[in-house]
Amino acid sequence: MFNALFDVRRLWAVMLKEFIQLRRDRLTFAMMIGLPVIQLTLFGFAINGDPKHLPTVVVAHDAGTFSRSLVRAMENSGYFHILRSDASDREANRMLERGEAQFALTIPPDFSRALIRGDRPVLLLEADATDPSATGNALGALAELGNTALRHDLVGPLAYLAPGSGPPFELRTHRRYNPDGLTQYNIVPGLLGVILTMTMIMMTALGITREVERGTMENLLATPIRPLEVMIGKISPYVIIGYVQVAVVLVLARFIFGVPFIGSMALLMLCILAFIAANLTVGITISSVARNQTQAMQMTFFFFLPSMLLSGFMFPFRGMPGWAQTIGEVLPLTHFLRLIRGIMLKGNGLTEAWSNLWPLLLFCTIVMVIGVSRYRKTLD
Repeated sequence: MFNALFDVRRLWAVMLKEFIQLRRDRLTFAMMIGLPVIQLTLFGFAINGDPKHLPTVVVAHDAGTFSRSLVRAMENSGYFHILRSDASDREANRMLERGEAQFALTIPPDFSRALIRGDRPVLLLEADATDPSATGNALGALAELGNTALRHDLVGPLAYLAPGSGPPFELRTHRRYNPDGLTQYNIVPGLLGVILTMTMIMMTALGITREVERGTMENLLATPIRPLEVMIGKISPYVIIGYVQVAVVLVLARFIFGVPFIGSMALLMLCILAFIAANLTVGITISSVARNQTQAMQMTFFFFLPSMLLSGFMFPFRGMPGWAQTIGEVLPLTHFLRLIRGIMLKGNGLTEAWSNLWPLLLFCTIVMVIGVSRYRKTLD
């Protein structure tokens, strides 16, 4: 009776069939192995919530001994990497706007003289606070440097200036673009990029793969329509869908979360168009490789996971090791996060945005050529 209901040989036959099917579906098998490896690698090596060696520019109106000691102490702390120690006020401001520098330290002209007189001169530290998590620990470390930075200089006749109840100078911190350190100023604009990445790639990859499975894609290409025209016609409706999502997120960001919008709406729409196009080309390429919708979904997550972790959305970009930053620079989401935060929070124009806009356009062009050429090779 039991053998009639359950037979081990029949069970083994079904299991063997599934193993054979899995062996034939090499892409799915690779995803099953690849995703855990990627997750372990990224979370184990690439993620760092305490970024070090943050790019810093110094505007030294007083280049005396005390100023040089202070700059060396900043570098020795491990949190600051001095890009320039002779920048002008204008250059420092430009580097902060473009995201080339995380901090700008301004030393006043009479710093040494005021220090010797015991007047506690004021140092100004400006921080790009669009991502509060990237600057918090560094600001804390700098506050502690006041008691030790000039320890070797304040000796002999100057020993009376050695820190007792406090440092011999005052450090004033200006968190630019996000004075209150509100995380929603950083997260909400970034969510727009994450939402567009997920939906644009998934909808395109699944939609075109579904057409191939049903055979309607071959029928369409049998007409005089060229593959490039088919691809553009297929993805154009998703551009409209993407802008609908953009409108929803921007309205909620402004009226629910209070995220400011300082820059140009026209420039932001242009950058969003480039970003949507980049993601749609990824979806096209995925659909040209995937044999079915399941594989298309798997490949979408295979691309989406590194984009989330290596773009600077969840963790500070500058806290990652060099190899992870190199991979992140290739991903469209990395450049889009810099664009949207720069336009919304800093008021960046086209000049400041171009350094992150052209990589999106280049990525879109290269991936579009790959996707269309694969369809031409497969379906022609």
